[in-house]
Amino acid sequence: MQEKINKLLSELTLEEKASLCSGKDFWTTEPIERLDIPSIMVTDGPHGLRKQAGDSDHLGVNTSVPSTCFPSGVGLASSWDRDLVEKVGVALGEETQTENVSVLLGPAVNIKRSPLCGRNFEYFSEDPYLSTQIAKHHILGVQSQGVGTSIKHFAANNQEYKRMSVDTLVDERTLREIYLASFETAIKEAKPWTVMCAYNKLNGTYCADNYKLLTEVLRDDWGYEGLVISDWGAEDDRVEGIKAGMDLEMPGNGGLNDKKIVEAVKKGILDEKDLDKVVRRILELVFKGIENARDMNYDKKEHDSLARKVASECMVLLKNNDKVLPLDKDKKVAVVGELANNPRYQGGGSSHINPTFLHNALEEMEKLGTVNFAKGYDANVDDPSQKLENEAISLAKESEVVIVFAGLPDRYESEGYDRKHMQMPENQVHLIEELSKANENIVVVLFNGSPIEMSWINSVKAVLEGYLGGQAGGGAVADILYGKVNPSGKLAETFPIRLNHNPSSLNYPGKENKVSYNEGLFVGYRYYDAKDMDTLFPFGHGLSYTIFEYIDIEMNKDEIEDSENVEVTVTVKNTGDTAGKEVVQLYVRDIESSVIRPVKELKDFAKVELVPGEEKKVKFILNKRSFAYYNVDIKDWHVETGEFQILAGSSVVNLPLKANIRVNSTRKIKKLFNRNSTFVEIAGHPVGAMIVKQITENMKQMFNDSDIFNENALEEMAATNTLRSLITFGAMNEEELQNLINQLNA
Repeated sequence: MQEKINKLLSELTLEEKASLCSGKDFWTTEPIERLDIPSIMVTDGPHGLRKQAGDSDHLGVNTSVPSTCFPSGVGLASSWDRDLVEKVGVALGEETQTENVSVLLGPAVNIKRSPLCGRNFEYFSEDPYLSTQIAKHHILGVQSQGVGTSIKHFAANNQEYKRMSVDTLVDERTLREIYLASFETAIKEAKPWTVMCAYNKLNGTYCADNYKLLTEVLRDDWGYEGLVISDWGAEDDRVEGIKAGMDLEMPGNGGLNDKKIVEAVKKGILDEKDLDKVVRRILELVFKGIENARDMNYDKKEHDSLARKVASECMVLLKNNDKVLPLDKDKKVAVVGELANNPRYQGGGSSHINPTFLHNALEEMEKLGTVNFAKGYDANVDDPSQKLENEAISLAKESEVVIVFAGLPDRYESEGYDRKHMQMPENQVHLIEELSKANENIVVVLFNGSPIEMSWINSVKAVLEGYLGGQAGGGAVADILYGKVNPSGKLAETFPIRLNHNPSSLNYPGKENKVSYNEGLFVGYRYYDAKDMDTLFPFGHGLSYTIFEYIDIEMNKDEIEDSENVEVTVTVKNTGDTAGKEVVQLYVRDIESSVIRPVKELKDFAKVELVPGEEKKVKFILNKRSFAYYNVDIKDWHVETGEFQILAGSSVVNLPLKANIRVNSTRKIKKLFNRNSTFVEIAGHPVGAMIVKQITENMKQMFNDSDIFNENALEEMAATNTLRSLITFGAMNEEELQNLINQLNA
């Protein structure tokens, strides 16, 4: 391919090169017929193909062809199942190939900084490790079918409010450990064909024009060799974008920016070699798409069945008091709530799919048991309806169990805008409260794309978080409620009790086109851990119809160099009477660190299936990155020598197994001192220790007969003084101080 591209580059005119740098229209690349350079199509769809039917219009908003609507990103991540997500990717790849599309625009991996982000339903997690692992296997699945992916939105695009203009201000360490880490492993190990840059600015520069982001981090640090594509309309300065490494601008703009590129080259503002790099990557993508294209069809019913299985693995049983679930088929069940009959199964915006089938929960439950239905509320309004409530209450009084379908209507969350609060519509909340007075066995099934406040949580027996389950989500709900499927999903995000408990709440969504990530590393569970704060439901939480017991944790080494791996084995047993799946979660804690670190962080996980009485050993491999933090001084990941604790269990707050390991750093970082270094900083140096000891003694003698300071205060004062104070208080002159600094840095 490279010889062919070299030849084309030599034959393309400057104007033709420029024309390749943006789309032909909304969804296709620009062809050059003179040189037999074809056009390929890209289209939306992290959880389903959204290819518009017929010819592309200039807005790309025609009706899309039918395709399988799988659970959205929040659901897929809640499966905590790499293999399952890869199967979804394979199915998506098959459908994409069937429709002659070369690149599927997804997955979306931005971190859930706040529960309010309108696009959270599309994103995976608040945790970068979980997010990048799910993304990796999504990409591997799709690309196994000869079509590309576009991991998005790179980077730090964590809100919809002013997403086209907001400047995201985030420090380097937080950026590396949280927001870039969500992309990093997926890009390095799954090698997506394209990376989509975000709309927002990052630390003062639009992502599409950000050389540090697109070249220094993405290409130089991570070794990415694929193409960078803009989010639709994200490019600000086309010439600067090319210099930064932004390759393909989408959508097409009628040649407006082509002229700017040509003019910049002619004036010497843009080096044609930089343009050639961009054109080369565009040609590589186009020919990869053409060479991998093949005739393919898929079985719509088979994919629908897969969608049902996937949805059932993604749903999370949050609460199940008195084992009210699963339902007995002979129980008299009241089904209440418009969402049971008119499901909310996907989010709004660019990921909106035209499903091949659509199953509602009410019809699916009627196949499995005896149910009666009452609407209960109008999903188009927030105000309660006395008539609808009375009908539901009357039905509840005649029933043994009441299943209330509730959640967030389409108008509450979508791409394009953020939520203003975490509450459900008033009519749904009021209905649940009133029903709980009429029947003690209330089960709430939720359809929503992000966390909600649950003022009613203590009034109900059970809660099943269905999220946005895709076209077969209704069937999956019925399967779980009646015990055909044992729930195994786990939360990939924290549900705070109230919105103002969230760490970003004081700085979201920002002011005057700027948003400061002042919470730093403490996103999601990292914050609640550090604050020792109760949550409604913690990260990693999810119940089962059986019981799992964590038996033992073993390591093959109790001390390693940071260049070595350690094998951790966790033994888990199903002590209940039902077959089920458990997500074993592994966290690492730095027991004592010289830098601020979260209490613990997720470093691996595995989903295992166990029949009653079965016991399995689950093996994990931890490497340097599992113990490291990003050191901004050396611009690399670094492990401090010391003791670490490895914790295993079923959620971030339920980790019964613990083991300690010592990790020795193979990289010694030399600390350089200056006149503003404190005495406490130099105390670890042999020369510095002598100085600190002498200064402390001198201060004690100076204030020996005074009651102004006690001994502890004197020691603290000495420790926090700077080296330049030796001059201020007459202990040294400038030359002597510089000699001391030279000794410390020798």
